Amino acid sequence: MVRTSVGAADFQFDRDTPAFANQTVFEYHEGHPSLRKPSTVRRDAYKRHCFVLCRTAVQFKKFARFDPRSAPLDDTLLAARIRAVTHREPWADPLPEDQRITFPGYKDLREMSKARRELVQLNIGHGWPSYFRISNARMVFQQSAGYQENTHAHLNAALARGQLFVGFLTTYPRLSINHSVLVYKRKPFSPNPGVERYLVYDPNHTESPRELTWSPRDRAFSYQKDWDFVGGYVRVYQVYGKWLQ
Repeated sequence: MVRTSVGAADFQFDRDTPAFANQTVFEYHEGHPSLRKPSTVRRDAYKRHCFVLCRTAVQFKKFARFDPRSAPLDDTLLAARIRAVTHREPWADPLPEDQRITFPGYKDLREMSKARRELVQLNIGHGWPSYFRISNARMVFQQSAGYQENTHAHLNAALARGQLFVGFLTTYPRLSINHSVLVYKRKPFSPNPGVERYLVYDPNHTESPRELTWSPRDRAFSYQKDWDFVGGYVRVYQVYGKWLQ
């Protein structure tokens, strides 16, 4: 098989990410979590799917193609094709263009997931298995700055190869963030000398990319402040880069 690469530089936020957001389990006040009041829980809440949405974005980028000139599929056929994409191993090599699973009627994942939101949500996978991933144990046993330096090196190497990098962000044992994001681009300029900046797709934020940074002086990653995170230090662990990761 002819190997193809999906360049991280070719990833476009407004084209290659789902149109709907992951909804948080907790309420947040200035980035600090608290238990939700029953009155604030939506019946149609799509929550605990940050890992699933990041994985789905990678899988569609590697294994799918879109044909906006043809008629859309009915629900049964579309559901089957979505599952055919999301059942593929996300760390596998990208498929050549002529072997990809075709989605007629839409120009990209963003448009399809907006038009057929519920169908996409029902067929990309459950969120609860992400709580039982074997690789989650790293947040307890591998917390050193040296491990984070290795993760930073793997991140840069992946982007240099034209690959995408899904990261698990945590501040364990604190609960300020336990979340997954997709890193797709290193920004060429940083106002702080030595600090490296990365653009990420954050499933909680469909409106625009977020920013992850690396400080060689602190040997640590930091994540952008927003309504759902107080901002600052996080540990990053790669997921979906290989089997059992």
